[in-house]
Amino acid sequence: MVQAAYIHIPFCQHICHYCDFNKVFIERQPVDQYLEYLEKEIINTVQKVPFDSMKTIFVGGGTPTALNMEQTKKLLEIINRHLRPFAPNCELTFEANPGDLPKEKLNVLLEGGVNRISFGVQTFRDELLEKIGRKHTREDAFLAIREAQEVGFKNINVDIIYALPGQTIEDVKETLDIAFTLGVQHFSAYSLIVEPKTVFYNLMNKGKLRLPGEDHEAKMYEMVMDEMEKHGYSQYEISNFSKGDNKSRHNLTYWNNEEYYGFGAGAHSYVNGERIQNVGPLKQYFNKIDETGFPYLDVHEVTEKEKMEEELFLGLRKTKGVSKIAFQKKFNIEMDQVFAKQLQGNQEQGLLEERDGYVRLTRKGKLLGNEVFQSFLID
Repeated sequence: MVQAAYIHIPFCQHICHYCDFNKVFIERQPVDQYLEYLEKEIINTVQKVPFDSMKTIFVGGGTPTALNMEQTKKLLEIINRHLRPFAPNCELTFEANPGDLPKEKLNVLLEGGVNRISFGVQTFRDELLEKIGRKHTREDAFLAIREAQEVGFKNINVDIIYALPGQTIEDVKETLDIAFTLGVQHFSAYSLIVEPKTVFYNLMNKGKLRLPGEDHEAKMYEMVMDEMEKHGYSQYEISNFSKGDNKSRHNLTYWNNEEYYGFGAGAHSYVNGERIQNVGPLKQYFNKIDETGFPYLDVHEVTEKEKMEEELFLGLRKTKGVSKIAFQKKFNIEMDQVFAKQLQGNQEQGLLEERDGYVRLTRKGKLLGNEVFQSFLID
């Protein structure tokens, strides 16, 4: 049963140099029309695949806070009209750019049911923010976080990116030291990945992008893990750290390999054993909904083999790992019968360990996570 929803808002006030998500510059875009079609998609989908109650909703982008006040209210009305009932303590997250969020908009979000804000801060060094194409400053970030706390948000995430062009380990340490003074409940810390069709990708191909080497990147990640632990933030996933009971329950939906709706242009869903990708371009999104009621680009029925692969591929991102007992109950076969070679090989290399019935990454394994995950793709 679906109990989570992702909603994609593909509009931005500016385009960052590293971002490869489906997005467009908001000026002269049909934002109001997009919200109308988003509502149609939600109505049609929940009629086709009903839900009992919604445990998590995540509004991402793009930049959802690029919407003006009336558009923001309209989006929240759509959510509250069509995705209720909410489960008790439903987590409703809104991604935010620190420069797009005046106090009155924060109040609109809070009144509309949003109870978790995720700020794309990335770094607290202004020269690095400029270098990666961000338009906010560190002062903008301080102000946005402080005002979110003042209006009543008690669950705030700050996104940090490390291994940025020209960034040193000392730069990362400075950003963390500042971040720990803010009193937020959650951090996401990701290394920069240069993706195709981005400004950074083009610069890299021209030899004009100077990035930290792999050894430096690994040292940055180890420092992030150590500093988070030192300041009371528990690592529960490769790149995510929380205080108290403030884990991102929506993202845990993905890592637990559970089903979720994905609404909006370019969004992905996992419902009724099918992984669905929506079309990205806005005109195609509108046309598809007009023609069929749904904006599907691709629908893939996930095989049992793929479900087992994904259980490990996604679940090993969590620091507690994947339960052998839960795996056997879910798939009616022992994990060792399916993945004996991968489990043994990764354990011999010191990348995986088994503890209390869970298979999980070691510290060394966290540094080489992608290699471990890919090893569980069955030939």
